Amino acid sequence: MSHIIHRSLKVTPPVAASAQGVWITDRSGKRYLDASGGAAVSCLGHGHPDVLAALHQQIDTLAYAHTGFFTSDAAEQLADQLVRTAPGDLNSVYFVSGGSEAVETALKLARQYCVETGQPEKTTFIGRRQSYHGNTLGALAVGGNEWRRKQFAPLLMDVARVSACNAYRDRLPDESEQQYTERLLNELEQTILDTGAEKIIGFVAETVSGATTGAVPPTRGYFAGVRKLCDKYGLLYIADEVMCGMGRTGTLHAFEQDDVVPDIVTVAKGLGGGYQPIGAVLVSDKVMEPLRNGSGMFQHGHTYICHPTAAAAALAVQQVIERDNLLSRVQHQGNYLLQQLHAELAGLDFVGDTRGRGLFAGVELVRDKTTKTAFDPAHKLHAAIKSACLEKGLMVYPMGGTIDGQQGDHILIAPPFIIEPSQLDFVVETLKQVIIRETAKAAGQS
Repeated sequence: MSHIIHRSLKVTPPVAASAQGVWITDRSGKRYLDASGGAAVSCLGHGHPDVLAALHQQIDTLAYAHTGFFTSDAAEQLADQLVRTAPGDLNSVYFVSGGSEAVETALKLARQYCVETGQPEKTTFIGRRQSYHGNTLGALAVGGNEWRRKQFAPLLMDVARVSACNAYRDRLPDESEQQYTERLLNELEQTILDTGAEKIIGFVAETVSGATTGAVPPTRGYFAGVRKLCDKYGLLYIADEVMCGMGRTGTLHAFEQDDVVPDIVTVAKGLGGGYQPIGAVLVSDKVMEPLRNGSGMFQHGHTYICHPTAAAAALAVQQVIERDNLLSRVQHQGNYLLQQLHAELAGLDFVGDTRGRGLFAGVELVRDKTTKTAFDPAHKLHAAIKSACLEKGLMVYPMGGTIDGQQGDHILIAPPFIIEPSQLDFVVETLKQVIIRETAKAAGQS
């Protein structure tokens, strides 16, 4: 019996015994191709020698030092790396232990910025429906997944809410992409006006949505319009790239492909590649200068911020990505993955949409392709697909509640950047077999 509080209180998962490259091996010796990178984490795969060497060297010299007393070379060098490779004036970095902490940090930093610029009446954020920003209370509050929020709602701050940017689900039949984008931006502007711009701290959004909707990219011009509205009404634009950032979409930051620079950016998963728990907040000079010239401090902190061992691992990961030109590889392999998903899956009876950007892809399943009606959640189709894939030695990231937190099923694919075309073929073919089998079962039960 396990004494760990696992994700399911009724089932103990298999024991992972070892991992190398894109493969994880359990205690029985069975191998699994990690086509989800865990949760879009393992960007370099497992057991990369350069990262392991950096970890050993750091542990041998300095495993930990509290930031109330010291900084460390590892943390300083990682910050230098991130600032050098970031666009615009994202010249300051705050290191935490993961994505939820990064989002909490961004929210508090944005609030302090408002206070220090003489705008203490700004107390509200705008978020999007069906978004996900983490499981801590502030992150859960700005997130829009109602199922995740429901039982904790009495503990959450109020947030203004606008529609997600999801053209597959929400674009009208007679609407062009441009018209749909304009409708979303008009909705955002009206929400700003209705809420009162003088009360709003900022707008928070995933650049490419992640776990709760399955790799939905923004429409062309959407984030450029968001940036203009934030500037027009004096709002901060906070980009959540915890899942989609750090190379996952083919550029180091996903927002680079949308020709914008946010005021604050959160990153985590691909930052350290799973070798150590780490996240970060990249902050513009616009936000940092009032604090430097005002109170001279950021009123926030955790015991493990700027952890030297975590920083050393993340620095090694980022150096390998840059040295080995893996962003170009993500673009190339990502194009191949998306082409294969479309070619092999889009024609299936119960596949509504294949989408993504780079090595960040999603497949949405529907009961009826014309109406886009979802399968009955009671079937737990996503769970059946996950289990069937694991039986075949494949790890993907299926989720339910794609539409509103309860209705809908999708599959997220986010393999390591080092994955080979033949391995992507295995992913697509295995997924095809499983989808055909499991959707037929679910359809027959309807």
